[in-house]
Amino acid sequence: MIFQTLDDKSQCVGVYADGQLFFDDFPTGLTKTWKYTGSLRDTDVQYGWLMAQGSPLDEVAPEHLREPLERSQRRLRAYVRSFRLAKINLRDHCIFDLVPEDFLKEFCEIKNQITEHVFETYEKPECYDHLAQVYKLLHKLKYQNLNLNTIDCKQLFMSSIVHAHAKKLIEGAHYIDYNLFGTATGRLSTYPGSFPMLTLQRGLRKLIKPHNDWFISLDYNGAELRTLMALSGQEQPTDDIHEWNMKNIFELSLTREEAKTTIFSWLYNPDSTRITTDIYNRDSLLKEYYSDGYITTPFGRHLPVDPRRAFNYLIQSTTADIVLDRAVAIDKALEGTNSWVSHIVHDEIVLDMTDEDRGLIPEIKKIFAGNSLDTFVVNLAAGQDYLDLKELSL
Repeated sequence: MIFQTLDDKSQCVGVYADGQLFFDDFPTGLTKTWKYTGSLRDTDVQYGWLMAQGSPLDEVAPEHLREPLERSQRRLRAYVRSFRLAKINLRDHCIFDLVPEDFLKEFCEIKNQITEHVFETYEKPECYDHLAQVYKLLHKLKYQNLNLNTIDCKQLFMSSIVHAHAKKLIEGAHYIDYNLFGTATGRLSTYPGSFPMLTLQRGLRKLIKPHNDWFISLDYNGAELRTLMALSGQEQPTDDIHEWNMKNIFELSLTREEAKTTIFSWLYNPDSTRITTDIYNRDSLLKEYYSDGYITTPFGRHLPVDPRRAFNYLIQSTTADIVLDRAVAIDKALEGTNSWVSHIVHDEIVLDMTDEDRGLIPEIKKIFAGNSLDTFVVNLAAGQDYLDLKELSL
């Protein structure tokens, strides 16, 4: 049965199905809806938004529903504007307590019909199951407020520009609303209005503190290069990949920093020919993963791209999905503890961890290292704010 939830917060439980609103005893057989919400966590439910790979309702709606949808969306926007004027924070209230029931029924019925249309006309993406798990984790992170404060941040206020930026962050949104479909390759972006974690000036990380005792940071040593080696069937170096390249690719003719600059220049520039080793073979990977204008990644993403950018799409998309897949696995490993995934920044996963859970760190590191392609070398760090993270050796 197709249905719609009435709010996306876990404490706001209500659904629309078969022309009625339900707040207590839900009908059985609820199987398809437009988007996941924390208020209904049935794992058997399928999501039209994922079927349409992030396309909005107005783009996927059949022609006869576009005008009714636009009317309802205008009405909804008017309600939201009025709530903001009244200084009502929708993160603290259930939307169905604030708008008329007749509007809820009308809007949900339109969404039901669009959802049905999507399931009838769209093919299920090969990456659907992976996206569904990541989608649920990102929704969970959206409703975890960051701990932002100016304690021990005196140096930030020595510059009037930095001071203004810090003040704006403290007074703004304290949550991260990640956009699963914000980039062509699948790397995360954030929605406007949420905390700009992915574009944050490095020094301003000092404002971000754990709710618990520590931030634990995990990232890969040379993430995209290791993805390239894994896709090429090459054995992973067990030490720093840039030192390994310095010795094995450039035969000590370059310093570590020169080797790093050269290898990344080759990786991101299709015109670069400075790397001629079989270990990093761009052409062989494109023959395997690029066809008819599409890159198909190991995670089942089917990405339209021109030949010039195809290699970058393959490496960036695969790396992003490796990290997101590991974030889901780590989140599951932390269930039942007082620690959690705080945020994700490119190939880094940051945990908000209690002292009592520190014994889990070696296992968490192992989970992060062992991804579906290979075992990658992990950098581990800890600190009591997001700027001052010190290396951990385990």
